[in-house]
Amino acid sequence: MLFDETRYGKRRRRDRQAGVTLIEMMVVLVIIAVVAAMVVPNVIGRPDEARVTVAKTDLRAIAGALELYRLDNRTYPSTGQGLAALVERPTVAPEPVNWATGGYLSAMPKDPWGSDYIYRSPGQDGRFDLISLGADGQPGGDGVNADIEFGTLQAADG
Repeated sequence: MLFDETRYGKRRRRDRQAGVTLIEMMVVLVIIAVVAAMVVPNVIGRPDEARVTVAKTDLRAIAGALELYRLDNRTYPSTGQGLAALVERPTVAPEPVNWATGGYLSAMPKDPWGSDYIYRSPGQDGRFDLISLGADGQPGGDGVNADIEFGTLQAADG
């Protein structure tokens, strides 16, 4: 259908105020850039903090599985058996008397930085030691490189 000039009178011209000008777009982009410049530095450090939180949560979950193992078998896995005893039935002494079918964990745990958790039984200060060496994978360190130990998590919680 053609445009009916009699019905609408004159042809309508595009209003100069309709749409967005280049200057308005530039102002919006500058505002977005300023906000991003303020927010991004605060967010960038968060992945390391998240990994520390995941390591702490993993240590608590592994400690819970170790407690279930002890309840079933009257002892914790030996240092030689390691955390693998929570995934597959140990074949070295002391062999478990009542190992749960399917195990106590679905997979061999790794810390968020891809390293193995350190397990010792008996531990230096308790029933067992359960440690992540942090981001650097070396004993000691500060910040995200600091060791995360299950025993210190219990003391901090309680």
